[in-house]
Amino acid sequence: MLYSLENDKIKITVSDHGAELHSLTSQGENIEYLWNGNLEYWKYHAPTLFPIVGKTKDLKYRIDGEEYELPAHGLARISEFNLMEKTDNYIAFQLKYSEESLKVYPYKFSLIIAYEIKDNCVKVIYKVRNLDNKEILFSIGAHPAFMCPIVENENIEDCYLEFNRIETSSFMGVNKEAYICKKRHECLNDSNIISLSKELFKNGVLIFDDLKSDRVTIKSRKSKKSLSVEFKGFPYIGFWAPEKGAPFICLEPWFGHADYEDFNGEFKDKEGIISLEEGQEFICSYNIFIK
Repeated sequence: MLYSLENDKIKITVSDHGAELHSLTSQGENIEYLWNGNLEYWKYHAPTLFPIVGKTKDLKYRIDGEEYELPAHGLARISEFNLMEKTDNYIAFQLKYSEESLKVYPYKFSLIIAYEIKDNCVKVIYKVRNLDNKEILFSIGAHPAFMCPIVENENIEDCYLEFNRIETSSFMGVNKEAYICKKRHECLNDSNIISLSKELFKNGVLIFDDLKSDRVTIKSRKSKKSLSVEFKGFPYIGFWAPEKGAPFICLEPWFGHADYEDFNGEFKDKEGIISLEEGQEFICSYNIFIK
């Protein structure tokens, strides 16, 4: 089922399947900023990644010597959530552990995904609560896809990413199976601009783990419309678009990432894993602004 929130600046639509954002439009002009899920390129809009980000080796992982299997990006994006609360400017959904989830992810948890709108901003909130009698381990992240270019009749080559601080940074490489390589790729050298092109993503996702910036904006050299993602507190951010080219780009704040190509340890040893004690709650959020 789809639910909507709107004010005088923006309107959003959210599904209880995956608690996934399906639409983000500006009022008045009615411009769509979120990817439409066209199956030709990618069927999702803005899935949540939980309890893993990316892939584990061969889709398998070990906890206390026991082997489990999860699809890439985990359970949340393919699960039905329950509506918890809805007001004029806020909506929240919950996913709780089940007998089926315990077979592939052996922890008792509650995941709440909430959306709050204010002016031209959408705040996306994640809350993970440990309902078990032991610590639980997880990663969590966002995978929103935004129209790029935003304005019709422009090309991706007209667009660029702009960070809110000057950066000198490289991004983590990935191999053809989407596992992390030790090799890094130089990208930003005393700059805050990444020019976009179809070629940029020919080797997969660009993952940054050392940025000083906490905000990135999709901009165009031909028009003034833009979209920003503010990702304060997230240790990783990924940028991705399909290799064959598509009119969108994903701006992805993460806690965690895919396995390294040579990783063979237990889940607790995986880089980026969060440990949450019994009865405790982990909360993070990111903001989407349109202009």
